[in-house]
Amino acid sequence: MMQDIVMTGDRPTGPMHVGHYFGALKKRFEMQDDCRCFFMVADYQALSTHADRSSEIEANVIGMVRDYLAAGFDPEKAVCFLQSQVPQLTELTVILSNLVTLSRLLRNPTTKQEMADLNRQSSFAFVGYPVSQAADILMMRPRYVPVGPDQRPHIELAREIAQRFNNQFGELFPIPEGVYGEQFGGTDGGGKMSTSLGNAINLCDDPETIERKVDAMQTDPARVRRNDPGTPERCPVHGFHKGIGTDSLNQIEDGCRSATFGCVECKRKLTTGFDALIEPIGERRSRYTDEDVRDILQHGGAIARITAQRTLEAVKDAIGFNYAILQ
Repeated sequence: MMQDIVMTGDRPTGPMHVGHYFGALKKRFEMQDDCRCFFMVADYQALSTHADRSSEIEANVIGMVRDYLAAGFDPEKAVCFLQSQVPQLTELTVILSNLVTLSRLLRNPTTKQEMADLNRQSSFAFVGYPVSQAADILMMRPRYVPVGPDQRPHIELAREIAQRFNNQFGELFPIPEGVYGEQFGGTDGGGKMSTSLGNAINLCDDPETIERKVDAMQTDPARVRRNDPGTPERCPVHGFHKGIGTDSLNQIEDGCRSATFGCVECKRKLTTGFDALIEPIGERRSRYTDEDVRDILQHGGAIARITAQRTLEAVKDAIGFNYAILQ
């Protein structure tokens, strides 16, 4: 029986954080035993926001793959590769870009939110990177795409493009299904957790850094004094307790509402919870060297190119780009 194919990836723009872990990594690495998994490090797409810091991307790539390994990626079961290792992806991006309008790209809420968060003018690549992302997904012809919930608009666009191609040129692409994890807020109590916004608990953070970040978190704004009853549902710290599955959550909630449990105590328990989550991840991360990562990417790139070439040849046949002059 053929395995279902899984395809997903991330841009190497900084360390992976607990938002990545619960939003996508945990779910995708659980799929390795039952599916044929491809995990891509989207280094070309990183240029859409980091073109002025392109010298940082190599280190981010190494760090990201080590974070993958620490969070559960098994190179014996799945394939990890660099986007720039697979030139067929750029060819497919060009082809698929003819199947989507500019107005459709500009309606993408994730793109608009990121433009607002970063307070920057958008480049052609930034507006168009959802098309590149669709090509990355469809090249492997997957059934499942495990990503964070903020990526839902991108998956919907990839599905639209796949359906449009199939309608126009014949059934070639499966219509991929998004598999969504949990949304994690940032330590600043604002929107999603993001390295670029500086509001993340990173998977590589040490205990002192975690404690400092937790201490700086906002709590229930209505709870001014220690004896004031609190409302856990309005407290950003409570959201993290729920996200990481703190064992004593009911006790914390009851103590907050009755004011028998203070915000400082609540944060101490959260720090302990983060330490329990991240310490084993950090221990696994330390087992892998930069050379290990390079070997994994070289091997994965070779496999990805073979799969991508098969898809690209099928695409060119479908659209009539199998000219006799090129044979």
